[in-house]
Amino acid sequence: MKNVNSAVEPGRRDVRRITPRGVVDLRGRTDAGICLSYPRDAVVVIAGLPGSGKSTLLRAWAPSGTVLDPRTTRAACEALMPGWLPYAVYRPLARLHHMRGIRRAMRGTGPLFIHDCGSRSWLRRWLAHSARRAGRQAHMVLLDVGAREALSGQYARRRLAPRRVFATHERGLAALLSGIEEGGPAGAAGFASLVLLDRRLRDTSPRARFTEPPA
Repeated sequence: MKNVNSAVEPGRRDVRRITPRGVVDLRGRTDAGICLSYPRDAVVVIAGLPGSGKSTLLRAWAPSGTVLDPRTTRAACEALMPGWLPYAVYRPLARLHHMRGIRRAMRGTGPLFIHDCGSRSWLRRWLAHSARRAGRQAHMVLLDVGAREALSGQYARRRLAPRRVFATHERGLAALLSGIEEGGPAGAAGFASLVLLDRRLRDTSPRARFTEPPA
């Protein structure tokens, strides 16, 4: 399953640089540090259960590119809607607005980070297809930390996902992981790579670098 081009980063003997291709399962590794190397125009989807640490990883990588977070879109929509109107009523509109924002951003330049649970197969296909149409590579980093750790993360940030929503994401990611572990990345079709990180590697603050593709 592991498909890795790696090298020790110059000047940093404790950091191993990895150029992901296909499914790259780093769970259980004991490297002191990981640096994921992507093309300059890569679209990187940071996926995982609510509370798994996606936002923390995105904050660390944000200086390298543009971050698109559906919560930002939701907040913008809520500011325009009357307070008495439930979010569920205009959720489809907010999602459409977010997807349009993603498509616009893909027409730009530079690295693009997308905050998403990764549990919806139709959305994964749409992201990969949109990146391909924009002439970019789509990659995914999936934080596989388990439901208990993700729930703990939600309590720590004092923002709890509804049980039904959490369960839906859990089932979707379980199906994706099951398909990968059975020998095929069908669920991540269209992505140039899918990197799996566990809790330990997440806590070591993996780095990302973006380089121009070779001529």
